Amino acid sequence: MMKNLIAILFIGLISLGSYAQEKVAKIEFKTNIIDYGTIEKGADGVRIFEFTNTGDAPLIITNAKSTCGCTVPKWPKNPIMPGESGEIAVKYDTKRVNPIRKTITVFSNAETPTVALKIKGLIIDPNKTSVLEKKEKSMIEQ
Repeated sequence: MMKNLIAILFIGLISLGSYAQEKVAKIEFKTNIIDYGTIEKGADGVRIFEFTNTGDAPLIITNAKSTCGCTVPKWPKNPIMPGESGEIAVKYDTKRVNPIRKTITVFSNAETPTVALKIKGLIIDPNKTSVLEKKEKSMIEQ
């Protein structure tokens, strides 16, 4: 009876040890937010989110989705090996004059399977001055 108990405990310890050593991919971004600041209409809308696989298994990004069609993400299709880095390029349509507040959700096989990336900023049209600016200009000119 004692031999069986020892055998069962030994097998339990071996399976516990192999479970603890399961390899996982980990995705770590340099930053989760990119601020475009104030940019002009038609400016380059591409920004890069850099990341590293800090885990010990290959990282596979399965998808990256934006909250709207005005923001298009591109991600690496090949696995990112442990210790290697990659980029997710995000292209925002800068023909739209308005504040930018968008979220890109990244899906992968990482320990944290979804990560939210955010872009923010303001797009202005330099050819269109506000009513206030026009009023100030006319007062200065007088």
